[in-house]
Formats: sequence, C-alpha cells, structure tokens
Amino acid sequence: MKTYDIEVQRLKSMRHDMGVIELGIDVLVQPRPGRDDEAAASRLRLPVEHARSLLILLKQQLAELDKLQPRSRRSGRC
Repeated sequence: MKTYDIEVQRLKSMRHDMGVIELGIDVLVQPRPGRDDEAAASRLRLPVEHARSLLILLKQQLAELDKLQPRSRRSGRC
C-alpha cells in the first residue's frame, strides 16, 4: 500500500449530494516512505484554523442532512 503525507493548504468549498460530502480543497500530496516501526497509513495535516473551519462546516452539512431524514430516524437510532 502506498502512503502519503497530505497537507491541507486551503478549504474552498463543501457540499453534499446523494449521501456524499464533497470538499473543495487545495492540498499538497507527497509520497511517504514506509517505515518498519509504523503501520502503513496516510497522514492528513492541517492547520488548527482549518480544522476548526472544517468541523463547523461538517456540523452544518450534517445538520442539513438530518433535516432531510424522517422524524423517526432523527433520534440517533439506526
């Protein structure tokens, strides 16, 4: 498995369509050398202000999706 370091440089947009949330972002993607002492996984790095913005945007998008659910499904039970 190839692993990458992904650095978010700018959040541009966010939208949801058909159950998928799509982010418009500028990122820097660099291959990450594998190490024996670490599990193979990609890493996402973003500044704190982008993380806060992303959290706010995700909450807004999820709230909009919840409004579309019937009342019986809003209680949090699956």
